[in-house]
Amino acid sequence: MCELPPTRYAWDVDDYRDDYRLEPARLADAPRLATMSHEFVEVGLRPAWSASRITWHIRHPESIVLTARAAGVISGFAIMRYADDVAHLNLLAIDTPHRRRGVARRVMTWLEETAFTAGTFIIGLELRATNDAAYAFYSALGYRELGRVPGYYQGIEPAIRMARDVRTARGTTPGMRQPAP
Repeated sequence: MCELPPTRYAWDVDDYRDDYRLEPARLADAPRLATMSHEFVEVGLRPAWSASRITWHIRHPESIVLTARAAGVISGFAIMRYADDVAHLNLLAIDTPHRRRGVARRVMTWLEETAFTAGTFIIGLELRATNDAAYAFYSALGYRELGRVPGYYQGIEPAIRMARDVRTARGTTPGMRQPAP
């Protein structure tokens, strides 16, 4: 299991936002996470994220399944897979009553900080081309559109491919030499 970085975000001082705890998913969480994926991400598609597939990611050393919990109940989660040079966000879902409270941003910040700490600077993701809210969310976080992939979602719907270099959030310009400390 990986250590969670200490929480130090400005929004943690807000009453409703500090009620969320980020922690790695447990094997017993997989059925609930699969249900959330079906309800919030895979609407109109054949479910691709089964409990067994999520369990694989919980167990895999190069994946993290991170949950956000309010009063011990899962309010959101994300699955990210890390490689040497890049990381890929597979899923991000926040339960409806917990949206617009900074939970998704907090989850993404944790994942990005973890990638940065591990020396993985590029994070990629795909989202449904019809999901304007997700596009606006990722754009606000600094993700940039790389292109569109026709039929990405089971041949039914196109995807927008986005990526971000997490070094840019830390004042580093990709490709520029940084002075030695």
